Amino acid sequence: MSIGVDLGQFYQTFFDEADELLADMERLLLELDVEQPDMEHLNAIFRAAHSIKGGAATFGCFGVLAETTHLLESLLDPIRQGEMKLRPEMIDIFLETKDVLKSQLDAYRAETEPDPDTYEHICGVLRQLAQEKNGAPAPAAAPAPVAAPVAAPAPATAGSDAMRILFSRISEKDAQSLLDEMGNLGKVLKHEKGADSLTVWMETTCSKGDVEAVCCFIINEDQIAVDREAITVQAAPAVEAAVPEVVPAAAPVAAPETAAEAAPARVAAKAAAKPVAAADKESGSIRVGVEKVDQMINLVGELVITQAMLTQIASSLDPVLHDRLLNGLEQLERNARDLQESVMSMRMMQMDYVFSRFPRVVRDLCTQTGKKIRLETQGKATELDKSLIERIIDPLTHLVRNSMDHGIEDPEARAQKGKNPEGVITMSAQHVGGNIVIEVSDDGNGLNKEKILAKAAKSGMVLPDNITDEEIWQLIFAPGFSTAEQVTSISGRGVGMDVVRRNIQDMGGHVKLYSEAGKGTRTQIILPLTLAILDGMSVRVGSEVFILPLNHVTESIQPQLDQIHSVAGNERVIQVRGEYLPLVELHRTFSVSGAQEDPSQAIAVIMHAQERRFALLVDHLIGQHQVVVKNLEANYRKVPGISAATILGDGSVALIIDVFAMARSSGRD
Repeated sequence: MSIGVDLGQFYQTFFDEADELLADMERLLLELDVEQPDMEHLNAIFRAAHSIKGGAATFGCFGVLAETTHLLESLLDPIRQGEMKLRPEMIDIFLETKDVLKSQLDAYRAETEPDPDTYEHICGVLRQLAQEKNGAPAPAAAPAPVAAPVAAPAPATAGSDAMRILFSRISEKDAQSLLDEMGNLGKVLKHEKGADSLTVWMETTCSKGDVEAVCCFIINEDQIAVDREAITVQAAPAVEAAVPEVVPAAAPVAAPETAAEAAPARVAAKAAAKPVAAADKESGSIRVGVEKVDQMINLVGELVITQAMLTQIASSLDPVLHDRLLNGLEQLERNARDLQESVMSMRMMQMDYVFSRFPRVVRDLCTQTGKKIRLETQGKATELDKSLIERIIDPLTHLVRNSMDHGIEDPEARAQKGKNPEGVITMSAQHVGGNIVIEVSDDGNGLNKEKILAKAAKSGMVLPDNITDEEIWQLIFAPGFSTAEQVTSISGRGVGMDVVRRNIQDMGGHVKLYSEAGKGTRTQIILPLTLAILDGMSVRVGSEVFILPLNHVTESIQPQLDQIHSVAGNERVIQVRGEYLPLVELHRTFSVSGAQEDPSQAIAVIMHAQERRFALLVDHLIGQHQVVVKNLEANYRKVPGISAATILGDGSVALIIDVFAMARSSGRD
């Protein structure tokens, strides 16, 4: 039947929902107790595979994905029914299958075909497990499924509980389509056709709502009547041919068994129900594309800029003559800020999105290294901007892998030290002021100070005699620095920690490291909650205005000439309460003419970044306010020392200082 609906428009919904289901599947597999598996978990894993299979089969063009999930589902079903015992190696196979399904999904999303060798391999492994269940010898993996002979369904026994569906006011064409759909939902026992009606008796695990949802894809809800009754029927030959029974290895594309789980295309095309794969947990939400949220954030940012312009213009008005206008502008400012905060919250995601990836990482590396390690997470509900949450995954992966490889000892070594043979890695997140603090800690051996110093000396680094522990720990962030005695597949190439620091700095954050010999290491990442807005301090240098990120500002002072000292070359430092800080003169850094060159007539703003303190010399402090961050590279080009730009209330553009670049230029790397 031609329905004139382009199912391609629903692909992205299916992809997104399948991603969520695969993530849930992995989490549940990792939580399974092999000896006493939780039935709810097994059922949830089965439903996830079943839903993906149903959705893939519904579209009709994701055959590889449908077949793989069908084979997985065929193994999960007897396990949850108690007909097949779960074994540890099965968890590994199911996790590998999940990875293959993810790669297949990504291939379809990219409008390419999944890798055939990977597909044949995993299908062969799954079929071998299925053969072992049946007590047959394990055959070599067949590259293509072979259909089994069609077996006639056995007649229903007297008094069996069957579902009866009555379709009224339907055409002959619709009757045949409905009969075909019922065959996909269960075993059709018999059917009777009237002049404009169809009655179907069938055995199915579907609910009444599932059946109605599928039928509403073809006809209206008021044309359907569903009930259950005890009947005695014989399966008609015509139905036997229409509903073949197929062994698991022989179904190239699995038919969806429940409408609710097959739903993205069917339900959206009918526009009569919500996307079903996430329906239960998202009944109070809707799925909106990130690009739409970003567009709204940009528009709200422009609104805030316009409001700031109006406020600046109104500042010259007489408050007595224009009190109503000024009151209205104050209300507009409050509303604009509330709107901005509400829109920004739409981009926030819970850290559970990140943390949920690491049980699998820890499990796989434990298998690889033979170590016993437990992962604990805290603050999973803490929220972070989506643009940052995607970028934090790689740095955290480096930290976890380093903790497992370098930090936590082998079980035997831990036992000799009186420790629990099982090590612990803790990942936590919490809001602190306008930042989020993410920590990765372990109870391992801690950093080896002597090894780090020896490696630094071998690398030609010149270190002061009175170097502190904190400064020693910072050495491991140097490019190419590693104390690993041999390169492994986990770590030891000297690129991990350097990548961590660089990525965190690119996100406007910084890294702190703490370690205690024999007790463990703690790495702390401090990030802004979002890069879309910024609390800043505006300063003037000559005729130019710059924005300093407020969370990096410590204090501001007017220096005296006796506080300024010259060092090697043309560099100068400023003495602040016994501490000598590098002095960065912004007018020299950015070649600004007309600026104040006498330090005693200027303002020194004390900044901190990367465990360093330095002073920025500016002409005047203008004030503190929230600014909307605009990407400078996208609109112009990258400027050294500048991280972004913003538009001020008078319509002029102000550049936002890259504090980390300034910190690097003010001292040694």
